[in-house]
Amino acid sequence: MFFNARSTSPIGIDLGTANTIVVAAGNGIVFDQPTVCCFQGFDAAPRLIAAGYEASRYVGRISKPLKIVRPLRNGVLSDMRATRELLHFARRSIGKRRGLNLVQPIIGVPADATQSEQRALETAAVDAGFGAPKLVPEPLLAAIGAGLDVDQARGRMVVDCGAGTTEVAVISLGSICLSKSVRGGGDALDQALLDHLAFHHRFQIGEREAEKFKLRLSELFGAGETDAVVSVRGLDTSTGLPQTLTLSAEECRPVWIKLVEQIGRAVRQALSETPPELSEDILEDGITLTGGGALAALLSRHIAEEAQVMTRIAQQPRHCVASGLQKLLLQ
Repeated sequence: MFFNARSTSPIGIDLGTANTIVVAAGNGIVFDQPTVCCFQGFDAAPRLIAAGYEASRYVGRISKPLKIVRPLRNGVLSDMRATRELLHFARRSIGKRRGLNLVQPIIGVPADATQSEQRALETAAVDAGFGAPKLVPEPLLAAIGAGLDVDQARGRMVVDCGAGTTEVAVISLGSICLSKSVRGGGDALDQALLDHLAFHHRFQIGEREAEKFKLRLSELFGAGETDAVVSVRGLDTSTGLPQTLTLSAEECRPVWIKLVEQIGRAVRQALSETPPELSEDILEDGITLTGGGALAALLSRHIAEEAQVMTRIAQQPRHCVASGLQKLLLQ
């Protein structure tokens, strides 16, 4: 086997922008909660009030001295304290069930994470009570979780579509030959939809409603229902009153297509820089989409058209990185 990130670690951590998933050897997923924390007195002596699901219920519903903090932005660690507290929360949660003490986890990181970003994550993990972690690129884990034999001398292309970033990677002989990153991912689409409603309708919606709005649009675009209408609840800033806004789904298509095209360009650029031998393999085997964003309507089709290469969505794409971690733990 060429891939040498094997470990005797009992757990693996998929620290995502939207959700954090922890897998245990032989037990599968033992922790799966939103990557979000709520602190009290954050500007003075901060104290963790809630994390994960409980903290997500507070989003948009709190006031000072409480503050919502997201440990990751655009796929990389942005707040050391929040990352440490979230990892500590996860460790305590699984420790109660498994009796774990000090463990050295495998943690997925973006393929383009800088050394300083990697060191910051290692420090946060150790401060949270873990041993020094083994860091493995997320696209590589996603490929393993999608069932690709990454150790072969054969080119594989994976497009890992996350909430904070979308990574395009070409893999051969157990390593990443090249990668491209589109910062923003699904979160960027949420924000683009928020901005569209604010600019064109003077209408504000919260994060939860934006996520529901995005999923509904994906449903409609995927079904080809171009004449459908969709409703969102929020604040009409022209009147200052809560309202329900009804608009055409087709009106939002340009916002949707803009992000899809951005990912398509990244795939095409990666292919243009791929050596001919690996390109031949990708042309024959196709491109594999992983991550929760892989299910976004029009994305797979657009990538196939842009790259002129067959594209497939992995089974259970949201859990591909976690599945890859699980497979490493069992080896």
